[in-house]
Amino acid sequence: MEFHLNSSWNTVLATEIQKPYFKELMLAVANEYSQNSCYPPKELIFSAFDYCNYDNLKVVIIGQDPYHGEGEANGLCFSVNDSVKIPPSLRNIFREINSDFDRLLLPTSGNLERWAKQGVLLINATLTVQKDSPNSHKHLNWNEFTDAIIKNISDNKKNIVFLLWGSFAQKKGSKIDRTKHLVLESGHPSPMSANQGKWFGNKHFSKTNAYFKSKEIKEINW
Repeated sequence: MEFHLNSSWNTVLATEIQKPYFKELMLAVANEYSQNSCYPPKELIFSAFDYCNYDNLKVVIIGQDPYHGEGEANGLCFSVNDSVKIPPSLRNIFREINSDFDRLLLPTSGNLERWAKQGVLLINATLTVQKDSPNSHKHLNWNEFTDAIIKNISDNKKNIVFLLWGSFAQKKGSKIDRTKHLVLESGHPSPMSANQGKWFGNKHFSKTNAYFKSKEIKEINW
């Protein structure tokens, strides 16, 4: 299966993508796409890296796997294409941002490319999924690859903000050196978690910007 990474990531991950497990993973992914309808489209699987340059990386948000409905997934976790109805989890994210910054404007598009271009890595733990079947590619070895990415960022960068929403993302947080980075945790923005009081009011977005301000790093325009 052909793939490409942004040149900055290609340099950083050059050793990782030459490992036998990754080559086997690409073969397994190619096989899944040849036999089933899978998302995101093949050319968008690594979009999170295309839009967020390694050198400008500031924030890491970790999702579980892509949206499994037709036309939804665009390679960035929680994000959907411009014409797609905003999913419930993302709508709750926007509601929290509004509350956090005391504003009333709700976006009409759920496309988060504008965040990614500011240095927000929107990465799912599993980068692919079969149509109408959530978490269907958990048997593939995506987790080894995404764990390696998180560890690389933790080891080689500093002052990164990791936003870990829900137990799944928080388990991935074991790779993070919390003496060098800010880790913020809360419940998942899904309706079930949010309605149980585990999401709203976490103020992760203003806390992220306050941290950057304290480090004299440009803040994110959420």
